[in-house]
Amino acid sequence: MKFPQTYTLKQIATIIGCKFVGADDFPVLGMNEIHVVETGDIVFVDHPKYYDKALQSAATIILINKEVDCPKGKALLISDDPFRDFNTLTQFFKPFQSANKSMLESATVGEHTVIQPNCFIGHNVTIGKNCIIHSNVSIYDDAVIGDNVIIHAGTVLGASAFYYKNRPEGFDQLKSGGRVVIKDNVHIGALCTIDKGVTGDTIIGEGSKLDNQIQVGHDTVIGKKCLIASQVGIAGCVVIEDEVTIWGQVGTTSGIRIGAKAVIMGQTGVTKSVAGGKTYFGTPIEESRNKLKEFAMLRQLPKIIEKLKENQ
Repeated sequence: MKFPQTYTLKQIATIIGCKFVGADDFPVLGMNEIHVVETGDIVFVDHPKYYDKALQSAATIILINKEVDCPKGKALLISDDPFRDFNTLTQFFKPFQSANKSMLESATVGEHTVIQPNCFIGHNVTIGKNCIIHSNVSIYDDAVIGDNVIIHAGTVLGASAFYYKNRPEGFDQLKSGGRVVIKDNVHIGALCTIDKGVTGDTIIGEGSKLDNQIQVGHDTVIGKKCLIASQVGIAGCVVIEDEVTIWGQVGTTSGIRIGAKAVIMGQTGVTKSVAGGKTYFGTPIEESRNKLKEFAMLRQLPKIIEKLKENQ
């Protein structure tokens, strides 16, 4: 998430009410999660296990719960609760905006696009040319939809990330200020749910086709010409490269990468990153030919046991 203008370190510290290490006028350009940070961004860290990763990341402002040595060229925001203060900044720069109509004036719609009845089109949504948005689709604020996109009934673009901190009083949600970006020539089936990024974008690449009832988690990036069948659940921060095929009822863990032109067979649990150009099956995931060989060998077990008994 980039801020609408450059802020100073002192201004950001004032917003969240914390101490800071660095020059008052140290420039702050935005805020992001660790996997998408750039120069000028704030990143937060609240566990010693991840201090080094945050301090050595591309981020130049680290929101941290302990005063540590500040790397050269960077600045620190010292907070007793970085998670809370990251939420405070999200709320400050991307506050929730209520709506009193089904399509907001700030939305833009391209030529020859058809929007069927009972849709909701939020603030600052952009929809391209020659699209068809079927009934009861909800498109949350700031979503970007390209040309020649078809979205079927009941789909929701832009719900909040499923990202919580467990506190004694209950679960505390990390607020989402990112977007959903749908590229040109994408088809999305009925009753799909595509969550927006926490600070960045959830992206569906050009020419990809999604079947009905698919969940795509926050900050996930799906490449070009991917084919994803019904009831697939993709966790947050997953990267799916170009021309991947995922068959029905596949589930993934978060933060993994699926290589280009991989094929994931139905009901597979994608528990780790996998290389492209291969076919995979099973839970935990393996190349399908290896998994099928295992199944064939397992079927021989009763015969092997009988022979062992005979030889006793």
